Amino acid sequence: MKPLINAMLATALTTACSLAHSEVAVIVNAAASATPSQPEVANIFLGKNNSLKAIDQKGWNPTKEKFYSALTNKSESQLKSYWSGLVFTGKGQPLQSVNDDASVVTMVGNEPNLIGYVDKGAVNDKVKVLFTLP
Repeated sequence: MKPLINAMLATALTTACSLAHSEVAVIVNAAASATPSQPEVANIFLGKNNSLKAIDQKGWNPTKEKFYSALTNKSESQLKSYWSGLVFTGKGQPLQSVNDDASVVTMVGNEPNLIGYVDKGAVNDKVKVLFTLP
């Protein structure tokens, strides 16, 4: 019984470590000519730049947390407060959001004016990576 428990713990730790070290890829359609910089991407996802349409992820998952923390220095509560202020004053609407990485890749792969973020492992040949965030 003890070897089984040790094996389960080792598997759980390995999975946790791989998730902790995964990178977030900022993606656009493979045919897109736009290549915004990191500050421009931050402004797109904060509704300050409309050069591309941003696709967000629902909920607050590890990929979303890494993305917003690295790019905008905003936590979940800060981001919610930011968007509440924009909506209340009529200066913006929250971004369209989808359930997971696969949905983001599919949407961005099908529409050239979209930008999104996913775990780097979800990237395929229908999208191109602008940059990655650790």
